[in-house]
Amino acid sequence: MDEEPLPAVTEQFARTLAPDPDEVIAEMDEKADREGFPTVGPAVGGWLRLLARMVDAERVFEFGSGYGYSAYWMAPAIPADGEIVLTEIDADELDEAREFLDRGGYTDRAVFEHGDAIETVEEYDGPFDVVLIDNEKHRYREAFEAVRDRVPVGGVVAADNAIEAGPLDFGDVRALLAGEEIETNESSRGIADYLERVRDDPDFETGLLPLGEGVAVSVRVHVG
Repeated sequence: MDEEPLPAVTEQFARTLAPDPDEVIAEMDEKADREGFPTVGPAVGGWLRLLARMVDAERVFEFGSGYGYSAYWMAPAIPADGEIVLTEIDADELDEAREFLDRGGYTDRAVFEHGDAIETVEEYDGPFDVVLIDNEKHRYREAFEAVRDRVPVGGVVAADNAIEAGPLDFGDVRALLAGEEIETNESSRGIADYLERVRDDPDFETGLLPLGEGVAVSVRVHVG
C-alpha cells in the first residue's frame, strides 16, 4: 500500500485528548520505546480506560498482557473490589506487570495468571464486562469463542492489531473479508477470520477504532 492504514496525525491528535499518563505509564512507554516492545500506546490506552468506564466495568479479562501496559491503563476504571485478570506466557513479563501495577496501587484488583490465556479463561466463570484480545493473531477467533458466553449484554470485546501487527498485511485482510481467495500469512488470515466472525455474530455489533494498530470493538447487544 502507498499510504499507512492509520495516519500518524490521527494518533498524535488522539494523544492530546487521552488522560495524562502518570510516572509509571511514562516509564512503561520509555521501556516500550527502548526495547521495541509492542504496546497499545497511550491513545488506545486512554480509550480502553474510557470503554471500561462507559460500561461500569467490574471485571476485565486480558488475552495476553505483556508487562501490564493495557491493564495499567484500565485499572483506574475498575473498582477496588473488582477484578482485572492479566494473562501472560512469559513469566518475567508477568513479574514486571505485577511490579508496575503494585507501584500504581492497583494490585488489589489484579489477578496475575501465568500460562496460556485460552486455557486460563476456561477456569473462570463470567461475566466479564471488558475483554481485551491481544494474544497470537491466528488464535483471536479461538479466544473469542472461549470468552463469548462470558460477556453480558452491554459488555465489550476489544481486539488489538485489527489493521497492523508485524507480518499482518492489511491489503490481504481486506481481500479476505471481501471473499477473495488468496495466499497469505497466518497472522493476516487469523485477523480476517476473527473480524468475519464478530461481524457476522448476531449478538454483537462491531466497529473499528482507528488508533494505534487498529482496535476492533464489539459490543454485546443481546443474548441469542
